[in-house]
Amino acid sequence: MGKAQKTAITPTRQDDYPEWYQQVIIAAELAENSPVRGCMVIKPWGYAIWENIQRELDRMFKATGHKNAYFPLFIPKSFLEKEAEHVEGFAKECAVVTHHRLEASPDGGLVPAGLLDEPLIVRPTSETIIGAMFSKWVQSYRDLPLLINQWANVVRWELRTRLFLRTTEFLWQEGHTVHETRDDAWAETMRMLDVYADFAENFAAIPVIRGEKSAGERFPGAVNTFCIEAMMQDRKALQAGTSHYLGENFAKASNIQFSSRSGELKYAHTTSWGMSTRIIGALIMTHSDDDGLVLPPKLSPVHVVILPVFRDESQQTEVLDYCRRLEAEIKKRQFNNGPVVVEVDDSEKRGGEKTWNWIKKGVPIRIEIGMREVTEDKVFYGRRDLSPMEKKAVPRGEFVFVVAQILEEIQQNLYDRAFDYRRERTLRFDDKDKFIKFFTPKNAEKPEIHGGFALAHWCGAPECEQWPAENLKVTIRCIPLDGAEELGKCIICGGESNRRVVFAKAY
Repeated sequence: MGKAQKTAITPTRQDDYPEWYQQVIIAAELAENSPVRGCMVIKPWGYAIWENIQRELDRMFKATGHKNAYFPLFIPKSFLEKEAEHVEGFAKECAVVTHHRLEASPDGGLVPAGLLDEPLIVRPTSETIIGAMFSKWVQSYRDLPLLINQWANVVRWELRTRLFLRTTEFLWQEGHTVHETRDDAWAETMRMLDVYADFAENFAAIPVIRGEKSAGERFPGAVNTFCIEAMMQDRKALQAGTSHYLGENFAKASNIQFSSRSGELKYAHTTSWGMSTRIIGALIMTHSDDDGLVLPPKLSPVHVVILPVFRDESQQTEVLDYCRRLEAEIKKRQFNNGPVVVEVDDSEKRGGEKTWNWIKKGVPIRIEIGMREVTEDKVFYGRRDLSPMEKKAVPRGEFVFVVAQILEEIQQNLYDRAFDYRRERTLRFDDKDKFIKFFTPKNAEKPEIHGGFALAHWCGAPECEQWPAENLKVTIRCIPLDGAEELGKCIICGGESNRRVVFAKAY
């Protein structure tokens, strides 16, 4: 039996996937748990990734006519109570503020004092508070459409937390729009779903399935919820973004009315949509390997890192001078509508330590420059989408000329690899026993692909949605928008069905 290959991350994905995920985050210095239970501190490297996500999404939102605004963190309890389904859906997750100050207690501690007339909810989402403002801003059809986005934090109490995937406080953007007609609001809902899918596939290099949520998985208070679903490397699904058509529900709750073209007073149609720091968790679990984080170049804070290698001070000066000239040349190249971002690591860490530090951080291209490269005017580089041992030397001018092309190749390779992984683990089922085996590892016919995405018929009955959730911990992730109508039998009860849905275990 051959000796196991040594990896930078222990345990490996195969040995313990949840712990591997945590160790990748630690090794890449993305985030760590805070002193507040369930909350996280996002470290500079992790926040730089989030800033790149923000920048790209913000550009896409503004290109579709949206403007940024900001709304209060605190929501009066009475606002949340206006939409019954909404409050029921979020009630158990709400953090509540009941007092407005602290006072010293006899034992020297602090106690809450100054009971509020009405408790305040720390926003779990902002439909109700934004709706209150929209009711003032919208008076006539001439005020529509109203297209607003907010970059903010939200709080939802979670029983089990995991960095980026599910934390008590997280960062996100939430879009809220108001429209004259159902058709306008519906078009907005689908347009923003397409924006999310575009971002996920073309920037995060994550292939996604666009689909509609079942009634049981729908956003509380929405008429329709649409999502993008991605497969992680443990074959579980992750909901990466959602877009909701809210109909007139929130307009009636918040009294968002307008004078129509005919002079009638009508309720508006509204939408909301959001993507959060959970997308960083999706990046990690889609692309990373047993040596650490792997970043798609379009979202990496640094595209190219240059690592000087020298033995003594006489070599140091010459090697660093070469590195600085190379850095300046690379910076002149364009990638993703901006200059290639390059950094020279001239820290005093040892060569091997430097190299593995950047491998674990997921930087797309690493360049090692020693006296040989200086003498031969070459670049010795490795790509993060390939083995750490797979490196090549090329003339400096040639590398500088093709560096943007290499970054594009890495971006595409990561997407193709993730797409192939999902395709190979997405199976069609018409037999209930085989469906059950697929989601039961010890009984799976192919353990290496068990528990991926199952395309199976569903009759639409709530009890046939609940059965796999209760017995297999499997949920209906979405009803694919590109799925063709197809007559068949429900995988659970055998009833009539005209479409397949995506079943999977999920985060």
